[in-house]
Amino acid sequence: MCLILFAYKMEQGYPLVLAANRDEFYSRPTRPAEFWPEHSDLLAGRDLQANGTWLGVTRAGRFAAVTNFRDGSSQQLNSISRGKLTLDFLTSTDSPQTFARSLLAQSQQYAGFSLLVGDLDNLVYLSNRADMPCLTLSPGLYGLSNHLINSPWPKVEKGKKLLARQLRSPNHRQLQQLLQDEWRPDDKRLPNTHIDIELERMLSPIFIRSEHYGTRACTSLIYSDDGHISFSELTVEKGQPLPAALQFDITIAPKLDG
Repeated sequence: MCLILFAYKMEQGYPLVLAANRDEFYSRPTRPAEFWPEHSDLLAGRDLQANGTWLGVTRAGRFAAVTNFRDGSSQQLNSISRGKLTLDFLTSTDSPQTFARSLLAQSQQYAGFSLLVGDLDNLVYLSNRADMPCLTLSPGLYGLSNHLINSPWPKVEKGKKLLARQLRSPNHRQLQQLLQDEWRPDDKRLPNTHIDIELERMLSPIFIRSEHYGTRACTSLIYSDDGHISFSELTVEKGQPLPAALQFDITIAPKLDG
C-alpha cells in the first residue's frame, strides 16, 4: 500500500472515509478482496507471496492498513513481511493502543513501515521510523504515503484536497476517480528518498503505472454512523483498471458484553 487518504471523525454521519492505492510489482501474486475462508469475519485482499494483507476490515468494525517507508539509503534483508502487521491486528481482539504498544518492542524486525490500526472507538498510527512511534489520532484529514503521516509530499497534499471536497456526501464513484489521478509534480517539489530521479518521478502520482510496477488496487471505504461499512475495490492489471469494482456492504456486529 503506497497511498492512504482518510478523513477521521470529520463529517457527521461518516466516522471514517478512506481512499487508498496499493502499489506493487505486477508480477507479485495477489488475490482481490474477499472474506477469507480461515478468518470468516475478515475482508481483505491477500498477498499470495507472504500471505498477509495491505488493507482490511472485519465484521466487528476493525480496520488496518500499512505502507512501506521509502528510503533508498538503507536496506534491511530477511525482515518479516509488513503485511503480517495488518493481519495480526485484524485477527486479534486487542484494542488499537494495546496492539501498538505490544508491537513497539519488535517493530525493528520489520523494514520501514507506517501502520494504521483502528476499531469503532480509536484509530492509532504507528511507525518504526518516527521519533514518536505511536500516536492515537484526533479527528482530522490525513494522508499517508511512503513516509510519515501527513508528510507534505505533492500527491499526499493533492489527495487530501480532493478528498476534502467529497466528505459531505461520500460515494465510491468519486473516491475511485480520485485514486486514478495521474498528475505529476515538478521535479523541485519531489521528495528526496535517496533513489534515482527517474524512479522518483515515476512514483510521484496518486495512480502509478510503468512497465513492471504500479497501482494494483484502488480501495475506498466508508464507515457510517448507522453501523455499516461500505467497501469497494477496483483491481488494476498492468496499469489498466478493470471495468467494474468489487463492492461489499457490512453490517457491523454488535459488541458482546463480558
